[in-house]
Amino acid sequence: MPHRIPSVSQRRLGFAFALALALFIANLIVLPSFVSGSQIAGTVGTLAPFALAAMASTPAFLSGGGGIDLSITPLMALSNIVLVTGLLGTTLGTPIIAIPLLLAMGAVVGAVNGMMIAWLRFPPVIATLGMFFMLSGLDLGLVPDPVSAHASWVDHLAGSVGPVPGAVLTIGVPLLLWALLRRTPLVDSILSVGDSAPAAFSAGVNVDAVRVLAYLIGGVLAAAGGIALAGLVQSADAQTYTGYTVAALAAVALGGTNLAGGAGGLTPSLIGAASIYLLDNLLAALHVSSNYVQVAYGGALLVAVVFGSLLLNRSRGPAR
Repeated sequence: MPHRIPSVSQRRLGFAFALALALFIANLIVLPSFVSGSQIAGTVGTLAPFALAAMASTPAFLSGGGGIDLSITPLMALSNIVLVTGLLGTTLGTPIIAIPLLLAMGAVVGAVNGMMIAWLRFPPVIATLGMFFMLSGLDLGLVPDPVSAHASWVDHLAGSVGPVPGAVLTIGVPLLLWALLRRTPLVDSILSVGDSAPAAFSAGVNVDAVRVLAYLIGGVLAAAGGIALAGLVQSADAQTYTGYTVAALAAVALGGTNLAGGAGGLTPSLIGAASIYLLDNLLAALHVSSNYVQVAYGGALLVAVVFGSLLLNRSRGPAR
């Protein structure tokens, strides 16, 4: 039986998993209480917005064409703000009503991004940067000062829902839905468009529609991240998203998703986000100045990009 050589994406994912495991062990050594029973729910609850920001950023990259969505984090903040200031405490604040409304809002914003890129031919960085500024201004206009949340069901999202950490739901449900989408042609179409849009078009794939759907999915995941963020911070604050922007992009790269498109998924981005979170936690436990956190994020991003490029070059073999 011939030996199967791991693909580039598999080797990238292996590297990301090994890094996350090494950081987890380092955290255990420095801070043994890190995984104590009383800390697990809070730990996973703190990770959830990081993870969802990274997961929401992923579909744009997967769709290729220089895809990137810079509007993810202010959209998370908008979802958080609308939930805390407009829904909680009203008849619309129940989970069965509030969650679909927020996810629909995220879908609309994501679809607008996708249509600007696919149909109006805006470069992704320009389209989503414009949306970034629009949403950032809207966030500040809605809550110029932080507003505390009413006691409600969101209180459990960064804690526990019965015996289960609430973040298992906020992270697990999107992963489950993505796994279900993998059983449909949609995700394969996104990956094929990201790998080679001309080849996908020749195979009968509607490239523009697929890219719009990729950004729409990212918007839905960002809205879910806003719900997780509301559970964590228990308030509406227009500035809460600022720490997630660079971290989300670093997490996607660190998880092994090909930033040029065609390879990756939500699980690799979750692993990358876990690595970023563990690195952040380790630096805090070692009392490293917060001024160096962004340096660590940038370093992790550079390592991931360089490592991915080396693997890609090796897979292509020597130039002829």
